Amino acid sequence: MTATAKPALRPANPHFSSGPCAKRPGWSAAALATTSLGRSHRAKIGKSRLELAITMTRDVLKVPADYRIGIVPASDTGAVEMALWSLLGARGVDMLAWESFGATWVTDVVKQLKLDARVLDAPYGELPDLSQVDFSRDVVFTWNGTTSGVRVPNADWIPADREGLTICDATSSAFAQNMDFSKLDVVTFSWQKALGGEGAHGMLILSPRAVERLESYTPAWPMPKIFRLTSKGTINEGIFKGETINTPSMLCVEDYIDALEWASSIGGLEGLIARANESTAQITGWVGRTSWVDFLAVDPATRSNTSVCLKIVDPAVTALDEAGQAAFAKAMVAALEAEGVAYDIGSYRDAPTGFRIWCGATVDPASVAALLPWLDWAFEIQKAKLQIAA
Repeated sequence: MTATAKPALRPANPHFSSGPCAKRPGWSAAALATTSLGRSHRAKIGKSRLELAITMTRDVLKVPADYRIGIVPASDTGAVEMALWSLLGARGVDMLAWESFGATWVTDVVKQLKLDARVLDAPYGELPDLSQVDFSRDVVFTWNGTTSGVRVPNADWIPADREGLTICDATSSAFAQNMDFSKLDVVTFSWQKALGGEGAHGMLILSPRAVERLESYTPAWPMPKIFRLTSKGTINEGIFKGETINTPSMLCVEDYIDALEWASSIGGLEGLIARANESTAQITGWVGRTSWVDFLAVDPATRSNTSVCLKIVDPAVTALDEAGQAAFAKAMVAALEAEGVAYDIGSYRDAPTGFRIWCGATVDPASVAALLPWLDWAFEIQKAKLQIAA
């Protein structure tokens, strides 16, 4: 193959977006149950399907029996905001941020809630010094930085005897990474990430410690209805039994159930993690033998196996100014999309210039392997144009 020849093999599925993410292999709308559609979510059939989604979530993720799981509005963002507005303020809070979404939670806590917040941050590609976290305070962090490709390596840095609560945004780690729930008091995620579900719905998982905080502490600020988890000082148990605060899309619920059934069929959490790891291993091997590209994540131990973020390190490209580097990467992304081999793989708008390839379990590792020669092709095409222009 010459430097500019198109690869012979194309990905079977070009959907590598980091959210909404690829549907499960073999997905079809015809496979979804439809008897709940057009019915009230408060009817017996609607509530039973919402309860099933919660039960299957517990089973696949191995959530402890004494943790509550609720379906909430507004995707992962809504779930995180519910936790921040409902639980914070009882004590100081340490905010950890190393990518755009973590930075958003910092903004909300510091500028909107105006709390006693200590910010521990790090640039894209790195983690803050986790040894500096003060667990006498509440702690808010993302397990996996969706826009940086950097994740915490494990939960060993969180003490079992912590005084504060740990609030974890897990939207791009749930269903793809092992998370120790005993170290997590609040876990949030959305359906449209690791299982390729539809958007607009979030999941909120609460430990007994989080419930105790809800029932013993009342925030000083007014609480919008959409955030209210308690009534007269007692947790609203209905939320955690399928009685959602607002009207859910039952079509989205059925799609989520379908994804959970698929997850169970391939071995549950272990099977999901194995597929994500296999896809990421394909990229790791390619990066190791490719001189023009590298991971954005500096430490291999903290590299994500879902939102894999890459940067161009070729000297001819890095010599360009910021706008030139961005134009080069965008041209590569456009060329791949025009060929129908990769959609939506540009880096997040606030992240450094580069690429973000979703490797969650719904992506076939064979499609990831087929994509890599196309990345080389797109790079060589754009570099040749750069050399001609010079």
